[in-house]
Amino acid sequence: MKNRILNKLFLVPLTVLIVVGCEPLDLAPENQFTDSNYWTSIENASTVLNTAYSQMQNSNYFFYNEGLSDNAYNGRGDVAGVASIAAGIYDPSLARFKDEWNNRYAGIKTCNILLQNIDRIPTGNAETIERFKAEARFLRAFQHFQLTTWFGDVPLLDHDPSLEEATSIARTSHSQVIEFVLSELNDVIEILPTNSQYASQDRGRVTSGAALALKARVLLYEERWDEVIEATEQLMNGQYGDYGLFNSYSGIFLPQNEYNSEDILSIQYVPQDRMWGEFFDMAPLSVGARLNALAPTQELVDSYLMLNGYKINDQDSGYDEQNPYVNRDPRLTATVVYHLYDWENEDGTSSTIYIKPGTSPGEATDEYVPGSSASPTGYYTRKYFDPQHLSSLQSGLNLMLIRYADILLMYAEAKNELGQMDSGVWDSTIGALRQRAGFTDALALNFDISLNQAQLRDVIRNERRSEFAMEGLRIFDIRRWKIAEDVLNGWSHGAQYGIESQDNGYIRANLRTFDPGKHYLWPIPRDERLINSNLTQNPGW
Repeated sequence: MKNRILNKLFLVPLTVLIVVGCEPLDLAPENQFTDSNYWTSIENASTVLNTAYSQMQNSNYFFYNEGLSDNAYNGRGDVAGVASIAAGIYDPSLARFKDEWNNRYAGIKTCNILLQNIDRIPTGNAETIERFKAEARFLRAFQHFQLTTWFGDVPLLDHDPSLEEATSIARTSHSQVIEFVLSELNDVIEILPTNSQYASQDRGRVTSGAALALKARVLLYEERWDEVIEATEQLMNGQYGDYGLFNSYSGIFLPQNEYNSEDILSIQYVPQDRMWGEFFDMAPLSVGARLNALAPTQELVDSYLMLNGYKINDQDSGYDEQNPYVNRDPRLTATVVYHLYDWENEDGTSSTIYIKPGTSPGEATDEYVPGSSASPTGYYTRKYFDPQHLSSLQSGLNLMLIRYADILLMYAEAKNELGQMDSGVWDSTIGALRQRAGFTDALALNFDISLNQAQLRDVIRNERRSEFAMEGLRIFDIRRWKIAEDVLNGWSHGAQYGIESQDNGYIRANLRTFDPGKHYLWPIPRDERLINSNLTQNPGW
C-alpha cells in the first residue's frame, strides 16, 4: 500500500506562514497558525515539505509536453499551451509561460520557507531535520533546473525574498544557475538515504540516487560528457542505490509494479486521495475516453525500428507500408494504439481497436473522422494506461520523471560523444534495452563496428525516442541537440488512410513552425516584466 503520509500531497495554504513577524508572542492567535507558533513540530515541517513535493511537477505537463515535440499533437484545445507553442503562434502573454514561471517559483518559495525555519523546531530529531533540509534543497534545485532549461537566465532564489526584492530582482545567468543546481545536488547526494535505506512507508521520497540521476541529467544537457560518465557509472555500479532494468518494458508502467527497480524519481499519487486523469482524453474512446486531445504522430510511429534492427526506410528492413505495424520494435505496441490494435482489457479479455475509416464492425467510436472527437492522427496512447483506473479513467499511478533506462542512455550518449563507444558499452546499454524490449535478432542486439560516431549518434538518439516516447522527454532532447528547427517545421502527420490531396495518403495533422533565432528559449512572461522592470527579455521577443 502506498505511503499515506508522503503521498497526501495536498497544497497547504502557505499564507498561514506569511504573517507579520513583529506580533508579540502573547498576541499570537491560539486557534490558527502564525509565524510564531507554526514551527513547533516535525509534523508541521513535514506538511510544508509535502507541499514542496506536490509542486515539483504535474501530470498535465508530464503528458502534454509530448505535444511540444514531434512525438504527439494536441489537436483539441490548447492544453498547457502546447498547441500554440508547437505551431509557433505565441508571444510572452501565453498563459503556459506565466503558469510555468509562477508554479516553479511557488515551489522554490515553499522550499526556502522550510529551509529558513525548520531549525526553529525545539524538539526535532537532528537527523530527520537534516534529511528534510536535503530533500528541500533537491526540490529547489530541480525547480531552478526546469526554469533555466525553458527560460535561460532566471532569478536565482536561494532564500525567501522580501516583497521589495521579489519585484526588483534581476535574472541570473544560466551558467550560474547551473552551478548552483550542481552544488546543491553534490551536497545532498551525501546526505540523503539510498532507495534501499528508506523504510517502506517513506517510498517515493528523494534519494541520493535521485539526486545523482538529476545531476547526470543536468550535466548531459550541458554536454559535460566526462562528468556524465562519472555520475552514471556511480549509479550503474550501485554506489548510490539499488537500480536496474525491470524485466518487462510494458510492465514498468503498470500499477502492480510501482517502485520497481527502474524507478529513480517519480511524481507520487494515491488512489482517491491524489490522482490524475489525462487518459480520459488520450485513450481510445471505446475503452472509456471521452475524446482525444493528445495523439501520437506518424513521425513517432515511423521512428520505431524493425525487429531486425533496420529503420523502415532501409532497403533491407522488410517493411511493408500496407502492413506497417508488423515485425516492429515491441515498444511501439507498448506505447501507441494503432489500427487493429489488440487491446487488453482490465478483466483479461481483449478487444480490437478499429481506427481506419469504414472498418469498424460496430459503433465507429475510434475511427478517424476529421473534426470529430476521435484521434486527429489515427493513433491513441497505451503507455501508462492504468487497468485499475477509477471512473473517467482517473488513476493513482505514479509517473516516473527519471528511470534507470535514462541512466544507461545518458552513459551511452556521453561515451559516444567522447569517441569511446565499443561493444562493452553497447551491450550494457542499448543492447540491454533492446533485449528487455523483446528484440532477438542479432542484427538488432549486437554492436555494429562499421558505424562511425555520427551514425552511432543517430542510433542512440533514436533509441532514446523509442524508449521514452510519451514520457515528456523528447522536447528537451530535440532542444539540447539543436535539431528542433529540423523536426518541428512543416507538417506533422497521422496514419496513411488514403486521404486525398495529402502527403502520399498520410493525414496532415498540424502545421508547425520553429524559429531557431527565438524559439529555443521561452520568453519571460509579460506579466512578470510588468511587475519587475529589471527582468530583461530573451532574444527575438
